Amino acid sequence: MDHAVAAAIDRLSAGEVVALPTETVYGLAADALRPDAVVKIFEAKERPFFDPLICHLPGLEWLARMTAIPHSSLPLVRSLITEFWPGPLTLILPRSGIVPDLVTAGLETVALRMSDHPVFRRVVQEFGKPLSAPSANRFGRISPTAASHVQTELAGRIPLIVDGGPATHGIESTIVAFRGEEMSILRSGPISREELMEFGDVVDAARADSPDAPGQMKSHYAPKTPLILVQNWSEAAAHFATGKRVGLLAWSEPPDLPADRVTILSRAGDLREAAATLFAKLREIDEAGLDVIIAGSGPEEGLGAAIMDRLRKAAGLG
Repeated sequence: MDHAVAAAIDRLSAGEVVALPTETVYGLAADALRPDAVVKIFEAKERPFFDPLICHLPGLEWLARMTAIPHSSLPLVRSLITEFWPGPLTLILPRSGIVPDLVTAGLETVALRMSDHPVFRRVVQEFGKPLSAPSANRFGRISPTAASHVQTELAGRIPLIVDGGPATHGIESTIVAFRGEEMSILRSGPISREELMEFGDVVDAARADSPDAPGQMKSHYAPKTPLILVQNWSEAAAHFATGKRVGLLAWSEPPDLPADRVTILSRAGDLREAAATLFAKLREIDEAGLDVIIAGSGPEEGLGAAIMDRLRKAAGLG
């Protein structure tokens, strides 16, 4: 791994992009303070420039350099950082002048987090500057949770993929914004609403016409095969009389239906396992030569809320 880390730092120092493992999904990293490097992320992913990027910090000393946090929000921000950093929590904060407009899509806020993955942390700390690192896939497609997924998505587009094994969480970080002493969840993730409520009031986020944080597009994490999200399996019956090849994506063991393919996130109904395997299983069923994928609904609290958020976006329901 020493050679891979050194190679990643060399590429990043030269203004190139590098695919790195994080505890959530694999990220496509570039020097966050160099617009000429960051633009290569957008080019490789075919990502629209109006969609802002998350910046990963090498250390807490960069928080003051990258932001101008209001005094009213500072105690809450400090509490969340103490509890959840490094880890899968992204904070939306007023940005300082050193953050390039390209990173924030021209917004006056910046998305920041510190990854807990040992490989990513070593790279960013030895590099010594923040890294912009959205998911290492084509824009709008299924996020990669293994190096092989990155190879499938971006082969020939990027110079280096560092293999750090499968992602632990398997879904992207929770994103939180602040309004004084209150916070709102802009994207559900491994840190649940219930966990955040232990630190302050959580209010509903207003729906914006354009993204004010990563991962807010209505259609996102989408397979190539059309995906239909149903509330219960009885709604799936009509799709089996069409002559199409139908696959089921189930949270646990589904009822006996004449599907051509059944993919189960967790036979034990374990939400952590379901979240960790979601994108890999979605990619697997997408590659099965089906005409349609029918996904079942699950709980809307805890990790279930994060999984449902990804399934709604995969179905184009936002």
